[in-house]
Amino acid sequence: MADPVIEAALPAEEALAAIRALLGPRGVVEDALDQAPYLEEPRKLFPGRAALVTRPADRDQLAGVLRLCHAARLPVIPLGGRTGLVGGTTSQEGPPPVLISLERLNRILAVDAQAMTMTVEAGCILENIHRAAEAEGLLFPINLGARGSCMIGGNIATNAGGIQVLRYGNTRDLVLGLEVVLPDGEVWDGLRALRKDNTGYDMKQLFIGAEGTLGIVTAAVLRLFPKPEEVQTAFLGLPDAKAAIGLYALAQRLSGGTLSAFELIQRFGVEISCRHGGGVDPLAAPAPWYVLLEMSGAADGALRATLETLLEQAMEQGLVLDGTIAESGAQAAGLWHLREALVDTQQYEGASIKHDIAVPISRVPEFLEKAGAAALAVMPTARLLAFGHVGDGNIHFNLAQPAAGMTAEAFLAGSKAVYRAVHDVVASLGGSISAEHGIGQLKRAELAHYAPPAELRLMRAVKQAVDPRGIMNPGKILA
Repeated sequence: MADPVIEAALPAEEALAAIRALLGPRGVVEDALDQAPYLEEPRKLFPGRAALVTRPADRDQLAGVLRLCHAARLPVIPLGGRTGLVGGTTSQEGPPPVLISLERLNRILAVDAQAMTMTVEAGCILENIHRAAEAEGLLFPINLGARGSCMIGGNIATNAGGIQVLRYGNTRDLVLGLEVVLPDGEVWDGLRALRKDNTGYDMKQLFIGAEGTLGIVTAAVLRLFPKPEEVQTAFLGLPDAKAAIGLYALAQRLSGGTLSAFELIQRFGVEISCRHGGGVDPLAAPAPWYVLLEMSGAADGALRATLETLLEQAMEQGLVLDGTIAESGAQAAGLWHLREALVDTQQYEGASIKHDIAVPISRVPEFLEKAGAAALAVMPTARLLAFGHVGDGNIHFNLAQPAAGMTAEAFLAGSKAVYRAVHDVVASLGGSISAEHGIGQLKRAELAHYAPPAELRLMRAVKQAVDPRGIMNPGKILA
């Protein structure tokens, strides 16, 4: 039988007092200075606020918080590592929300090395999951620049991708089961390590990529893979972006399924990483575009030979101007640093307008050409910076503030016009306006503009069915 106190409409202050009593002093953050980090997002475009910041110690405490918030109709925002770039963890609309941080739900519950699965709580840091897998000679392949601070719950909520999607898939492909606390505090236990289950709707997929708008993931069963015994890394200079597609096709044909990363980087990106991130330009002469390529597999010597054959054939075909193959793990790390430093070092070039899009792989060069022209038509003195995961068509297409003559405020004031110009190109090519960061607040209007009406209607129907009081991360995804 339902608890009549919870079913009744609770005044907000009574609900907040009950939450404090439920969680105890360690479970709430009251001091304004201590709350401040929970109210920020990396780009500082969307300031936050809170009726209360909570830190539940386990699933049951979290469920209790949600029951009370549901009864009082208090909005709720779940927090992971707060590394997202679309304003998914803050709010200025409606009543101040209750923030629910997953940081204390950080246990690795089980590792089954034979079945190659790992069961973890949602607050586990991604890098800690990597280490736990490696200790068993296994690999969890989601790999992001924010791996040292992002949490698996946030990765699941945004269906994170990363550098190895072309071989292993997105987060959606790597989750076997979930445990989720629903908006009214009920727990859905789908924490099953099954690779095949056709008993009706695949409910876990409803919550993967939902950005915390339907419930809060508290635990997950993850797929693991054998850890590659050998990894070969190359950094290649290309004459143009079109050559990257030819190189990708050639690499796939020659690699026999061992191609695990294929990153495209514009020259300006390498300059930024060298100028601000301590990177070292690896080639003798600059090239307009670069590919950072990785193959991984058995330690039988075949990978190196395959990579050398690829480089030889690519140069013969005019796809590659110059290149280098890492001779050690340290050299490989240095090459990867050029790519990973881009995420943080862009800030030293001023403000930036960021796009996280996907188009069919073969149309990446067309997108880069058309989107570049469209963006510069709106903002002629901006500097283009494109990089991303060509193997899944995901490009981070950014504009950096002009080197001189424009303030950051004036530059960012033109962001909506730039978004629309670039996203029009994406739509014309059959692409997606969000490939891995989600919609959040930043792209809510864009989703409403570009998504088919039937798709929006279905999304709203799901939201209404699962969260009829609209308390879960309000103002995200759907306008």
